[in-house]
Amino acid sequence: MTGIKHLLSTAVPLAINNIDTDKIVPVNSISIHNRKGYEKKLFGHWRYHNDGSLNDDFILNNDAYFGKILIAGSNFGGGKYTEQAVWAIHDYGFKAVISSSFNKNFKHKALNNNVLTVEISEDFLETLLHKTTSNPKSLILVDFEKQIVTLKDTNQSEKFEFN
Repeated sequence: MTGIKHLLSTAVPLAINNIDTDKIVPVNSISIHNRKGYEKKLFGHWRYHNDGSLNDDFILNNDAYFGKILIAGSNFGGGKYTEQAVWAIHDYGFKAVISSSFNKNFKHKALNNNVLTVEISEDFLETLLHKTTSNPKSLILVDFEKQIVTLKDTNQSEKFEFN
């Protein structure tokens, strides 16, 4: 990842475990050769109804939640279409994904596509999900030099490993 030493942002909390690549980008919308438009496909099964209209109940369609950080439940990113899933996350505007566990291939593809994966404990993940869900304006600082994630509202922090 080039250039990012610190990332201070609000976050989008997605408290769902086991999000695989088909949930990140629906398999029926994947083009292996064309990268354009993937930001519109991100979480397509959840963001849109069958008729193509927005699902107002999905968090990415709620204007209160925004930012450069996606916080997801454990076991994030498994599946076949890893690169396309990373493209969708990146092209939507996320610079980092925080979870308690990631698929190894997803982590590798994410780094190659300028999306940082930050792996933290289940307990701290629950804290971040709870705080950012209840207060969408909560700021999170990811310090890649010191390898620390800090919830700015409370100054709670945790170290993470980043290779």
